Parts: sequence; structure tokens; C-alpha cells
Amino acid sequence: MSLNKPIIEVKELKTSFRTDEAEVPVVNGISFHINPGEILGIVGESGCGKSVTSLSIMGLVPSPSGKVEGEILFKGENLADAPESRMRKIRGNDIAMIFQEPMTSLNPVFTIGEQLIESIRIHRKWNKKMAEARAVEMLRLVGLPRAEDLIREYPHQLSGGMRQRVMIAMAMICDPALLIADEPTTALDVTIQAQILELMKKLNKETETAIMMITHDLGVVAEICERVAVMYSGRIVEEADVRTIFQDPKHPYTIGLIQSVPDMRDKKERLYSIPGNVPKPGAAQPGCPFAPRCAHAMDKCVTKTPSLKSLSDGQKVRCWLYEDGKGVKLNDTAIS
Repeated sequence: MSLNKPIIEVKELKTSFRTDEAEVPVVNGISFHINPGEILGIVGESGCGKSVTSLSIMGLVPSPSGKVEGEILFKGENLADAPESRMRKIRGNDIAMIFQEPMTSLNPVFTIGEQLIESIRIHRKWNKKMAEARAVEMLRLVGLPRAEDLIREYPHQLSGGMRQRVMIAMAMICDPALLIADEPTTALDVTIQAQILELMKKLNKETETAIMMITHDLGVVAEICERVAVMYSGRIVEEADVRTIFQDPKHPYTIGLIQSVPDMRDKKERLYSIPGNVPKPGAAQPGCPFAPRCAHAMDKCVTKTPSLKSLSDGQKVRCWLYEDGKGVKLNDTAIS
């Protein structure tokens, strides 16, 4: 991993959406960075703001209903203030994104080759022959067979795993500095999922592309990520390197997530789940949003919001237990 300046720095990012009743905050003041060649995992349950964070970075939050505040510094340039004309040059070229469901992301009426070639010719002044050669090269790079024939086929003629590889090829075709992967393996079976993760690791090493991996699957995090930011209700509640997150998690929510993962070596009659539900975006409540679900909640937790406290070795946690010096360990949380 390069020790240069971060490829992207997100500072106090707030993204909200206007409804008929009120303005609903979905991402509530998060900050993180990604270094060149690094893989950062953004983890959390559905509705915590992971995907909205990625859309904010890409400049794809709909306007005027959506509002993005804060700083998104990509190579020093604040994308939060960038006009749409500038974002069109950046999207797909400097920052690319792999979406969760390739069948809804690929255009069904154009061939695979046409869609790959369009991506190149929008950003590079290449002729069609050069662009087609690059498209074939990328399909081979992502492990797809008979690439010369594949560029003339349509998305419906490919399997789910092949379509996802095409999406990765399309994202990587202009050699982006940052690749955002929004749950890229959710719709795939386990075998294909493992192949896609292996492919992304391979491309990361070969091209030094930084990756922001958005997922709710801790298995994916363990397989591919170097650092992890855990999100809950629009905020980052814990951040650390991947080994620390699994061996010494601090926040009760992170501990609950890890305990929720089934362990084949430990046979239990009942699997653990975190009690309660994720609060709806915009649900007005003082204090820590995880307090109603937390076994360690104190009086302070329901009245005051904790800050993100830095601990040793770069680990950060947003919890009053650490502000007060008490703390909680993985084995301290009761499983019922």
C-alpha cells in the first residue's frame, strides 16, 4: 500500500433528502479516507447510509430533492462543489462504480462490446478499432472466455457471474484511481462470489486501484478488505484495520454484527441476532442511535451523542463506554 496522500478524503459528509414533511438526513457527518491501492470496507445493515455515501461521492444524488454537504476531496479537488460537467469527466474515468445488480445496470438493447466501447470513447480520444481491442483485452483480464465473440452478445445471453465480470471490466476499462463496489457479489452464488472477490483482489494488486467495498457481509470484509468502517444510522461508529475489527471489536454494534455470523465449529440451537430494528432515516431521537438496542446503554447514551474517539493503533469508536474508560469486549456481550 502506498504511503502517499489519500486518493480520497471525505470530511463531515452530510446527505439529506427533502420530503413533503421534512428534510431527512441519511448520512450524518461521516469522515474517512482511502489511500492509493488500499481496499476499505464500508459495513452496516440495510438503511445505514452506505449506498447513499457512494452516490454522494459519484455525484449521483438527485437534485433538488437531495442535498450533499461537507467535503469530498479527490486528489485535492472538492467534488461536493464540482459542477455536473466536471463530474461527467470524472465518473467512469477517475472514479468508477460497480453496482449491485448487473442486469439493471447493463443496457439490454446494446451488445456488451457497444457498452464497453462507449465507456472508452467518452473519456479517451480513441478510434473504434482501438476501443474494441481494449474492450476485448479487459474481458480477458476479468477472466471471461472467447472475448472476441462475447463483445457481440447481449446481456441476457450471459450468466449472472459473467455479467458481473462485464461490469467490473466496464468499471476498470479507463484505469480509474478509485473503484466503488456497491455489494457487487450479493446476487451471486457462493462459488461465483469467491471468484469475483479473487478477481477484484487481483486487479487491485496489478493496477494499484483503490477500492471502496460497500457490503453487509462480514465474510466479504474478511476476504478482501484492509481497513473497515462500520456504519450505523448514517454515522461511522467504529473504524480499524480488518484484523482488529474481528479480533478486538469495540463498539457494541460491531460486536453484535460479529456474533451474528454463524460459526460451523460452534453448534447452537439458536443463532444470535441484535435485538430491535435499525431506526428509520430521519427518526428524531437524542443520544446514541444504537442505545435502544444496546445491552450496555447508560443514562447518558439516550441523551447525548458520543463523538468518534481515537484509541490505540488507529482504531476509532463512537461510544460513551470508551469516553468513560469502561469499554466492552466481544465476550462481555450476553447472547440470549
